[in-house]
Amino acid sequence: MSTGWTVFIVVLTAFNILGCAWLLWWTAKRRPGDPKPEETSHYWDGDITEFNKPMPRWWINWFYLMIVFGIGYLAWYGGLGGIDGLSSWSSHDEHALAKAADDARLEETFAPYKGRPIDQIARDPAAIKLGQSIFSNNCATCHGSSAQGAIGFPNLGDDIWHWGGSPEEILTSILDGREGVMPEWGTVLTGMGGDSAVISVVAYVRSLSDPARSKDYLAVQGQRLYEGVCIACHGVDGKGNTALGSPDLTDDYWMYGDSTAQLTQSIAHGRHGVMPAWRDMLGETRSRLVGAYVWSLSHPGGETATATATPAAQETASQ
Repeated sequence: MSTGWTVFIVVLTAFNILGCAWLLWWTAKRRPGDPKPEETSHYWDGDITEFNKPMPRWWINWFYLMIVFGIGYLAWYGGLGGIDGLSSWSSHDEHALAKAADDARLEETFAPYKGRPIDQIARDPAAIKLGQSIFSNNCATCHGSSAQGAIGFPNLGDDIWHWGGSPEEILTSILDGREGVMPEWGTVLTGMGGDSAVISVVAYVRSLSDPARSKDYLAVQGQRLYEGVCIACHGVDGKGNTALGSPDLTDDYWMYGDSTAQLTQSIAHGRHGVMPAWRDMLGETRSRLVGAYVWSLSHPGGETATATATPAAQETASQ
């Protein structure tokens, strides 16, 4: 705190303390010429009189003691701007001590899960409850309290993972975040196929998850455009690429909506999705607990990671 503010607070505090003491002294004494306590001229029902007596001496003395106590409190604990108290106590240090104690208790609680794979942690009901609590405090803002997501935020309760669904890939998504970018293709596609190019690609993309549409005129036209632009990320078969976060277009899940307007927006103007990195905020162990909770949502029976793990992860698990 600056010197100017410290001086202002000291002067203001001294003015208030001295003002209270002066007001108490001024109003507690009677002076020559003052009317007697019963001479207020306030009467009711003939025999009820309002008196104006001074406060009892014990009350006045107690008030003086409170003023002295306030001065002592300020001297001991501080409170006059940047001037430290005689005890050197500060709320900052008090908070640091309380935080250190709480962190130690949390560390003890989380210690059993340190370094363990999230699919193993997910078998522990107590760990799932901890992970759910951490999820509710940090992740529910985007993914919802039930982790079902919303437009632009993925559903974590299904088996669709744009960045991969192995335990290692899920943990990486939480710790280091993800950034998915769908470029704007409207101008490029229009240059290749005219004004109907974007809607033709929309028709073809729809046909990937609904083969009955594959013979539609627009879908046929859109396939050529798709193969000229989109296969670099989504692949020839539309299965996507988890290394890039590009979604599988053959399923029935559309993170940004499946209406014609929403798909047109995605293709013509692009999308930019960001999953924040939580390594610094949560730390690795708490991130593992969140990952275990998320894993349990799509593996309610406690299945192991063998079916969806990467070959490297399967080799590691078998060693």
